[in-house]
Amino acid sequence: MTTTFITGANKSLGYETARRLIEAGHTVLVGARDPERGQAAADALGARFVQIDVTDDASVAAAAADIAVREGAIDVLINNAGVPGPSHSADQITAADAGAVFEVNVVGIVRVTHAFLPLLRKSASPVIVNVSSGMGSFALTHDAERVESKHLAPLYTASKAAVTMLTTQYAKALPDVKVNAADPGYTATDFNGHSGPQTVTEGTDAIVELATIGPDGPTGTFRDRHGAVAW
Repeated sequence: MTTTFITGANKSLGYETARRLIEAGHTVLVGARDPERGQAAADALGARFVQIDVTDDASVAAAAADIAVREGAIDVLINNAGVPGPSHSADQITAADAGAVFEVNVVGIVRVTHAFLPLLRKSASPVIVNVSSGMGSFALTHDAERVESKHLAPLYTASKAAVTMLTTQYAKALPDVKVNAADPGYTATDFNGHSGPQTVTEGTDAIVELATIGPDGPTGTFRDRHGAVAW
């Protein structure tokens, strides 16, 4: 049985990823910051809820300790929790805005990965999936034919570029763990007022694919539902 822990799994991409992986036979642990929403999501899915705030050292440590006692190990870590950042214009962005976005989207991944590596290393085939975005791709945001080039979101795009680089660096530094990044694509979620043309199921295709790779699967890759994403 494969045990998978997903951060930010109480709604949208995280919830749908949990649903699909449960359907595929995984034991899924639903990570969420809000206890009521997290427990409600877990109950609806038939999963176990684990409270976690990825911006808080003590919360992340407590979540890892709880899983160590209850499950003993995990096979897959999906770093899904993220925030879109402020919607105001670039000239109004502050250092505080930047700190808040990077604390969740980037530092949160480092914090959770550090705390959960001992649990992953108890698995015969440990996997980490970092949910990034095509909005963090230098190639896509400079391609006039791509939707990623038509939206300005300095902090979100910069944070997701950092997520993708973290992924490649972790993949090189942790040869015993498969570490990959997933681009959900322009998916209808709360992030964009449900304006994306893809369904939430389509948006989780790459995440699910990378979460279910075998021991001979790839590492250090960046993929969407159609294949490799340009850096």
